Amino acid sequence: MSTPAFLLQQRFDASLYPASLIALDSAALALLRLASGKRLAIAAPAGQAILDSFEGQPEPLTDGLLVKLCPLSPANAAALRRALPHLQPALLGLRTSAGAGDRLGLATPGHVRAFHAVNAPPPLPIFAQQSMRETARTGRTPQIVLDDATWGAFQGGWRGPLGADADHLKTPEDIHLCAQAGYSFFTIDPGAYVDSAADQDSVAELQRKLASLPWETLESDPRSLLELYQGRAIELEDARLAIGEEAALRAAVKYGAAIAHVRRMYQALRAEGLPFELEVSVDETETPTTHAEHAFIALELKRLGVRWVSLAPRYVGRFEKGVEYLSPAGMMGDLDAIATDLEVHAAIARALGPYKLSLHSGSDKFSLYTLFMVATRGLAHLKTAGTSYLEALRVAARVEPGFFRQVYRLALQRYPEDRRTYHVSAALESLPQVDSLPDERLPELLEHFHARQALHVTFGSALAAHGQQLKALLQQHEELYAQVLERHFIRHLRPFSRPA
Repeated sequence: MSTPAFLLQQRFDASLYPASLIALDSAALALLRLASGKRLAIAAPAGQAILDSFEGQPEPLTDGLLVKLCPLSPANAAALRRALPHLQPALLGLRTSAGAGDRLGLATPGHVRAFHAVNAPPPLPIFAQQSMRETARTGRTPQIVLDDATWGAFQGGWRGPLGADADHLKTPEDIHLCAQAGYSFFTIDPGAYVDSAADQDSVAELQRKLASLPWETLESDPRSLLELYQGRAIELEDARLAIGEEAALRAAVKYGAAIAHVRRMYQALRAEGLPFELEVSVDETETPTTHAEHAFIALELKRLGVRWVSLAPRYVGRFEKGVEYLSPAGMMGDLDAIATDLEVHAAIARALGPYKLSLHSGSDKFSLYTLFMVATRGLAHLKTAGTSYLEALRVAARVEPGFFRQVYRLALQRYPEDRRTYHVSAALESLPQVDSLPDERLPELLEHFHARQALHVTFGSALAAHGQQLKALLQQHEELYAQVLERHFIRHLRPFSRPA
């Protein structure tokens, strides 16, 4: 007797995504691409409960079997996660992990291919990852981001655990939205509360600022806190990290309000009553996090009862969007300082945790990945975002040069304004003029430092003006986009797939 999976494949052979086909007890599920759009197909014997779990219209498939074609609605995405628990965002723990942000909702099948392609064991994936800043600029919601990732992971045939990152959250309202949507990983961004001027303040100014910290939330007072760190040192594996009173004073002024904000956000997250993992991110700040400051942050969070799985300090050098790692002097390839910095940060994370170190603005930092894995011994999380949008523009440059030229010209117009909320150094006067390039050379702009950054940070303006056209183009050339993403993300993931 033919199985539901066989009959489903036979009925919809030309339209079925083969990797999505999965047998579930006496039923089979697969994703279809039809002229009217994508549909979830469910084949099962009449009367099976799974048919009633999804919205859609059933029709006969063969004797005793029905097929139900279901729209890719939020209700059906939720039903799919219930039916296939591996698609439900899970807690990933201390395993090496990597986030692949998707600003268009179309990149996950290509991401899945890359995770499948790298050496075993691959890092655990986070396919749903978007900051509230990005959702505001893309016109999406946390629920849409999660649902798009669910359908993309199903289409690509992902069968392992996965996470969902509510990225760079700043308010309890943000937490609530993402918790209600079903996220499992929450990245708290207290950057607005970091006082980078503390690096240079006089001791008298530091003492003045210290008095104004939110001591009620910190459950301490200036004198008690400084006494706690007087003469204090942390024993690392092969070194001793002294903190000392003045270092503690600067760390408290620089990060005290941020620590208090993380604690308030953590309490709001716990109040949601859901399993979660917390990441603390202080990477988008003006000055690096010293090793003593890292230890201070971790010790204070522990004292206040906050539990976290990963921390993103502000490392030395420059982590700019969409380009390689830059040294403090702005040069590429100067890796000695960052290698030493990472080694000590990782040793602190092992001594005071263990917890993972997180590499934010991690897209395209190929020179760092092996250094990062070696330093952390696999206690590592990689976070990428806009690079998938840039690969979408690469496809556009190849298949519709005229459309790409429109997007590029808009980037030149919008870059001076859109760059304000990003750490980038591309210069407007250094951007190539697109009119001087023949069509076949347009993809080269995706390798140009200044053009790449300008295209990266103007994504919100581009999507507002041309988003529907870009999505239609990528849907028409879906296989090419998946191939381009697979090739690009293998380069990101392969260093993170090696056993530490």
